[in-house]
Amino acid sequence: MTQTNIKTHSTESFRQHFMQDIPMLHDMLKADFGKFFIVRVEDMIRLIKLPVPPTRSTTHTFIFLTEGEAIMTIGNDTYTIYKDECLLVPAGQVFSFTHLDINKGFLCNFQPEMVIGKIGLKEGLNDFDFLNVWGNPRISLKPSQALPVLQMLQRVFQLYTEQGLKQLELIQAYFITVLYELNQAYQPLSKSTQIQAVKLANQFKALLFQHIRSKHLVSDYASLLAITPNHLNKVVKQITDKSPTKWIDETLVLEAKVLLYQTQLSIGEIASEIGIHDSSYFSRLFKKYEKQTPTQFRKMIDKP
Repeated sequence: MTQTNIKTHSTESFRQHFMQDIPMLHDMLKADFGKFFIVRVEDMIRLIKLPVPPTRSTTHTFIFLTEGEAIMTIGNDTYTIYKDECLLVPAGQVFSFTHLDINKGFLCNFQPEMVIGKIGLKEGLNDFDFLNVWGNPRISLKPSQALPVLQMLQRVFQLYTEQGLKQLELIQAYFITVLYELNQAYQPLSKSTQIQAVKLANQFKALLFQHIRSKHLVSDYASLLAITPNHLNKVVKQITDKSPTKWIDETLVLEAKVLLYQTQLSIGEIASEIGIHDSSYFSRLFKKYEKQTPTQFRKMIDKP
């Protein structure tokens, strides 16, 4: 059977699927909005067709709140942020949200190219852990850190609102400075000071993201990393508080959730797509983590 690729939305296709096609949206999103845009959170949320089920985007999304709260599921975890906090959804990461949150702030959506090779960046996205799928998507800012971030976002918003991307280099300069300010406040998911162990755990999560449909054993990833399965088990559990097996299971379920939403494949076909050839085992695994069967999950989906 030919593998069914999960649809990863561009900014344009996300707009078509999940946004109301009204004049206000056309005014907010300027020409070349697929490259970069910035809007007020309180304006954008009212135009989204909720709920947004598990999906992916080719672009990065960044939310900074000045009031209220925002709730979003990113990967396998659900995050709530408040005033002076940020959420970052890396390109390719699975995300979803269901509620009309009452809040204010800014939302930026940008292609990875916006921060690659610009303003002296040494390694592009590798300068910022939070733009990788294994990074911590939540950043809390102290008041002294939040103020310059807010001021720069206000300036970027002014430039974008008045001129779109006509002054792209100036927008890039301000926006990359915002990312560096966030980097100062960023706290990795692991507090461990064992740099090599953290690096290994992050490499495992990155490989998991790439190979989940074909590699389901701890030994598969240990082989890719040229270490023993026991060592991988020990390091990942120590750094993340979860075993590699649990990471693998949760990622399989996450992949299945997106396929359940995006396709009309049968449960057995979806199991096969993610490399599980026993549909009964797949259903048990799914229910273990979601507290409902794949069939029950599909029935709950409210497709636009």
